[in-house]
Amino acid sequence: MNPVLLLVDDDEAIRTQMKWALSADYEIVLAEDRAGAVENFKKKKPAVTLLDLGLPPRPADPDEGLATLAELKAVDEMAKVIVISGQGEKKNALEAVAAGAYDFLCKPVDPDELKLLLKRCIYLADLEREYRKAKESQQVNVFENMLGTSPQIQGVFSFIRKVATTTAPVLLLGESGTGKEMAALAIHRRGPRKEGPFIPINCNAIPENLLESELFGHEKGSFTGATAQRVGLVETANGGTLFLDEIGELPPSIQIKLLRFLQEHRFQRVGGRQELTSDARVIAATNVDLKAGINQGSFREDLYFRLAVLVISLPPLRERRDDAVLLAQEFLQKYAAQNGKANIAFVPEALRAINRHPWPGNVRELQNRIKRAVIMADSKRITEKDLELSTGIGFSSTTLKEARENVEREMVQRALKRNLGRISSAAAELGISRPTLYELMEKLGISRE
Repeated sequence: MNPVLLLVDDDEAIRTQMKWALSADYEIVLAEDRAGAVENFKKKKPAVTLLDLGLPPRPADPDEGLATLAELKAVDEMAKVIVISGQGEKKNALEAVAAGAYDFLCKPVDPDELKLLLKRCIYLADLEREYRKAKESQQVNVFENMLGTSPQIQGVFSFIRKVATTTAPVLLLGESGTGKEMAALAIHRRGPRKEGPFIPINCNAIPENLLESELFGHEKGSFTGATAQRVGLVETANGGTLFLDEIGELPPSIQIKLLRFLQEHRFQRVGGRQELTSDARVIAATNVDLKAGINQGSFREDLYFRLAVLVISLPPLRERRDDAVLLAQEFLQKYAAQNGKANIAFVPEALRAINRHPWPGNVRELQNRIKRAVIMADSKRITEKDLELSTGIGFSSTTLKEARENVEREMVQRALKRNLGRISSAAAELGISRPTLYELMEKLGISRE
């Protein structure tokens, strides 16, 4: 089924022209005044509304159009409304955007520009709809404080559920900021040791001369400054989980002791002779290539295979872009509540910028940017500038034709990915035939593999 598009304009000729231009891609619903717009909006729940600001009884001023926008947003605050205004009334259109409109177009409307804008608008509406569903079914999509609907992150959740019930070591792989510690904590909470302690340590944050003592403890007098016996984290984690973050930075001398502990669950404190035991499950994490470390001689191969009994790779945020907006909305609600800023929201351009940004710092970067934006924002509308993200649509140096092809390429690739490469399913989702999809893929240089 085509998306529903509500067109609100008091000019019958324009309504007819727009319906003719867009009916191939949308189910068109018409209204000529505020009452009809609100009635059809409630009844049809359109994906997008095109709203002329000049409506009866005073079509010469924007008051009735702005009032219509306010009523539509009152029915559904997430409503996507594109306003249309005269060339000399741009300030009215900007006022509408400030009041919650998605975007604006000036008359006369360029059909190609309108179609491109509608595609972007509906794409974001779909993302927000996924977010709503995620919030309504948190038991499915919010997993141990980790949120995501993408196949990549859902696969991680499934793997965690399986490995949590075992006691075998787990190795978490992923870039910085992808949530490795949260995944480790999820494994702990889902497993039989959930009543025991969860002890995290960053192997790169402690000087080498202190790291051995931190992990395995020391006896009184074992070195200068050791004025009392100290219990190490391996011992403290007995009956629970020891999480070793940045395991790739572990010095070779300590790798040997960790290997022995993994093999026998036995260790000695620094300066001690007594054999001690600890029943701690080990979960390790790294953002470096351990196999490269093996080849370079900086990481023991036997330790790697002891740690990598079960391996989970956490995807970077750029590979699950559909989750970026979901996470952004979640962080916005969290930090708005913490800072007493009720009803704060993203402007449409901010959501587009979030979806486009490559997020080299992954979820941690997204979280920090939104926290800062909430604190520093001067209004209740978070802009791309508040997030310190680019405002361009990503096609600034291209023609309209090239921009349209870029949007089409992205939509086709996402549809193929969501449907696991099945042409028929992807074509149905995009509302086109199989031959048309094949032709589009060939035109856009998209492989069939």
